[in-house]
This record gives sequence, structure tokens and C-alpha cells, in this order.
Amino acid sequence: MGFPSVTDLNGLDPDVFVEEVAPLFEGAPAFLARLAAARPFSSDAAFFEDALEVARSMPEADQLELLTAHSRIGADPADVSSPSFEEQGYDAPPDDDAERVAAELAMLNEIYEAHFGFRFVIFVAGRPRASIIPLLEAAMRNDRTAELRRGIDDVIDIAADRLGRWRDSDEQLPEGA
Repeated sequence: MGFPSVTDLNGLDPDVFVEEVAPLFEGAPAFLARLAAARPFSSDAAFFEDALEVARSMPEADQLELLTAHSRIGADPADVSSPSFEEQGYDAPPDDDAERVAAELAMLNEIYEAHFGFRFVIFVAGRPRASIIPLLEAAMRNDRTAELRRGIDDVIDIAADRLGRWRDSDEQLPEGA
């Protein structure tokens, strides 16, 4: 069974709605409660337009919760959700550079988080982890406000991509979806 339709999502009790859409966003209860209150949605596109508006307008503490709900790029595969596992390419055979890339991403994530005070989130879109290194390095040249906005926008892009893959798919949905 694929992911529920927007019509079905609109009709759910708020707590059930939160449970159903949580895998799209890796959790983040404050955001999900606000998103439930933003219903009804007229389409998938409207769902994500409203999700972006909700995410951008939340207090910063809730935005940080939304970012922190996502796994670090290059995190230990045992510590990432099943959607992140696939998106970050852990289901592909490792390349010869995997250890170096993992170490570099871990170091850059620490520097980024110390600099900005929040987790680096980017829409990986199936790119190899090594290709994220220059993107993470470039992100560190942004100002904090721009980087927070970019991260929030990418969270919504990740969710939209997930929904596109799960909607009417035979793919096994994560628990709660």
C-alpha cells in the first residue's frame, strides 16, 4: 500500500496525521503539530508549499528541532533511519574512499555545527557522499540566516522526494507511514 492521499491525510485525527507524515520529515513534533493544524491541503504540491511556509515561519527553536530530526550526512549507518540509509547510499557497495569520506564528513559536520549551532541537512538526491563534501564546505561561507533557510528548504525537498517515491508505490514504507 502506498502513502495516504492528501484527502486521506486531511481527514485524519491530528495525532494520526502526525504519525503518518513523520517519516517524511524524520519526526520533529513541533513542526508536525503545526503542519496538522495547517490542513486541509488541496494537493501534494499544496501540502509541500504549506509545509515550507510553516517551517519558515516557526520559531527558531522549532526550526532547529526540524533540522536535528535528520541524520547527519555520513553518520554511522546503524544510526540513520531507513529512508536516510537509502538516500545516503548505504545500500550501495562501498567504494575505496569510504573511510576517508566518512572521516572528512564527520569533521566537517562538527565544524559546521560549532559554527552555526545546528545540523547540516542537504537534499542528497542519490549523490555520492563524497560529492557532499564541497557542498558542506561552501555552506560554511553562508551567513547563519541564509544557511538556516537553506537547510529548512532542503528538509522540505527531502520530504517531497520521499513522498514521490512512496506515493502509490509497492515499496515497503517505513513504520508509521
